[in-house]
Amino acid sequence: MSTPAANLKINSSRLWASLMEMAEIGPGIAGGNNRQTLTDEDAKGRELFQKWCEKENLKMGVDKMGTMFARREGKDPNALPVYVGSHLDTQPTGGKYDGVLGVLGGLEIIRTLNELDIKTKHPIVVVNFTNEEGTRFAPPMMASGVFAGVHELKWAYDRQDAGGKTFGEEIKRIGWVGDEEVGSRKMHAFFELHIEQGPILEAENKDIGVVTHGQGLNWIQVTLTGRESHTGSTPMPMRKNAGLGMAKITELVQEIAMSHQPSAVGGIGQCDVFPNSRNIIPGKVVFTVDFRSPSFDVQDDMENRLYDGAKTIASNLDLEIEFEKVGHFDPVTFDEGCVDKVRRAAERLGYSHKNIISGAGHDACWINKVAPTAMIMCPCVDGLSHNEAEEISEKWASAGTDVLLHSVLEAAEIV
Repeated sequence: MSTPAANLKINSSRLWASLMEMAEIGPGIAGGNNRQTLTDEDAKGRELFQKWCEKENLKMGVDKMGTMFARREGKDPNALPVYVGSHLDTQPTGGKYDGVLGVLGGLEIIRTLNELDIKTKHPIVVVNFTNEEGTRFAPPMMASGVFAGVHELKWAYDRQDAGGKTFGEEIKRIGWVGDEEVGSRKMHAFFELHIEQGPILEAENKDIGVVTHGQGLNWIQVTLTGRESHTGSTPMPMRKNAGLGMAKITELVQEIAMSHQPSAVGGIGQCDVFPNSRNIIPGKVVFTVDFRSPSFDVQDDMENRLYDGAKTIASNLDLEIEFEKVGHFDPVTFDEGCVDKVRRAAERLGYSHKNIISGAGHDACWINKVAPTAMIMCPCVDGLSHNEAEEISEKWASAGTDVLLHSVLEAAEIV
């Protein structure tokens, strides 16, 4: 099997221009993006991606979850395709690169192959997975989860956003319900390029993160119910303060995560307080605990300690408590063969690199269940992500996409 020459690289300025053009769709208020899944902005981003794919003579397929598959044919019609991609949806206050780099990096390798008339044995398919972020419709990585058989299609269609609109209603509204059965495609391999979303690569001056594992994740939604009452006239001992319960559970989450350092993280990033009035003691709070670890045992311990501790806190404050697991995936070990391809590509190109564990969930974590999978990471400034100030350099984007190109070509086999 031939491997690409070390001087084969993508067009850095073209990739960067595409990233900037996509960022014009769904601009945020502070330089980033708000292109949440199944919104009008998401539809416009899809249309731009489709236009670019058509220009490269790629055949577009769409499944019933709205995931887009842009295929470049290989020389062997019976060879399974090599897939590459990520997602175009963003957080409400998201950056310009999270997910988008993986999709447009995949498109850029197709442009490079077409420009140089390089043929491969295996077809190559660029993917845009629907609703990776999970911010509008929980849980995250929803379409890749249905693809991998983790979720059922009907269950996904019934997920509701904060306004009561369902996933099924909204995907029909924006016109992106495909006719393919979800998960019917078979993959030779899958590669996902992503920004690190953490500070390690920049701090250690590494060009490339070779992702060997992914942290497991538990999202546990907690509902505390007390009693609304006037803050000025309700004696302190007679209060049923749901807000106080959340504050104490926040401290508990910190304590649990800190007890498992350095292999675990935990926090509360989303909460709704009712009635959210200055002079009313909260009668109800709904918030989500986010626990992550690459260890099954640690993940289980954190969850169990949360349940026990939070129940005690609620009881002591005379509050009712309910738990709902709204997101979960097990720790991930990526395919050794695909990971080796990424490492060899970085070495062949002369990029500094290190093994890294992904601290965030990605579509690759679910696809790893059904196909050999690996991830490539590039640095981001100060490790900042899920923030409009998210930033990377053109050099970092180019290096990551170069490694993606070489990894995909080794898997797809140049002919």
